[in-house]
Amino acid sequence: PAEQRVGIVGGQEASRSKWPWQVSLRSKSNYWKHICGGSLIHPQWVLTAAHCVGPNIRSPERFRVQLREQHLYYEDQLLPVNRIIVHPNYYLAQTGADIALLKLKDAVNVSTHVQPISLPPAAETFPTGTSCWVTGWGYINNSVPLPPPYPLKEVKVPIVENSLCDQKYHAGLYTGDNIRIVRDDMLCAGSTGKDSCQGDSGGPLVCQVKGAWLQAGVVSWGKGCAKPNYPGIYTRVTYYLGWIHRYVPKKS
Repeated sequence: PAEQRVGIVGGQEASRSKWPWQVSLRSKSNYWKHICGGSLIHPQWVLTAAHCVGPNIRSPERFRVQLREQHLYYEDQLLPVNRIIVHPNYYLAQTGADIALLKLKDAVNVSTHVQPISLPPAAETFPTGTSCWVTGWGYINNSVPLPPPYPLKEVKVPIVENSLCDQKYHAGLYTGDNIRIVRDDMLCAGSTGKDSCQGDSGGPLVCQVKGAWLQAGVVSWGKGCAKPNYPGIYTRVTYYLGWIHRYVPKKS
């Protein structure tokens, strides 16, 4: 079965000065446990995956957001969330629309350490060959959690064109080739040994286009982690720009 993603396979610890938009989404168990990644896309808004917070409506009090931190839990300053917006078409990660917005109670102070990631222009397709990275605190391999002190990990992943990715996912599956697995609102990235994994869900896939960092995808799902022929599948951000901007103000 397709797992929801958490973790970085084949990567290395991120340097402290990188990925200032990365956040950790926490849910109350007996402590504020990391459940997913996310990205700051505006001083008061976080982008994440719907499967991290939905489809059932949950109270915002049950979640907290931790801004960019090098080691999970080591210098927590958890921020309250006052609104959760799950995309209305979301049912399962595999059926698409795996995207959600969290509004923070207060806008955060932007600094060198904490900055929003830019959303891409609608026409950006992120073709094969684009330089992209995925970051998170998720598992470091199938069923292998990230060990303490839980450093933020990064891995460079190749973009895999949708129709090719769809073919790869059909191999060994009896769905009939005419049923699309990788839909238009999804994007694939990753190769054998380099991928996102459990715990990275909701986190950002970012690409450098003409020198600017843009968020191409939201970690969504895949078959295992970094398995041959199964790239990670991400929610394609450009597909949901209209929906995002219904709530999140555009940069002035």
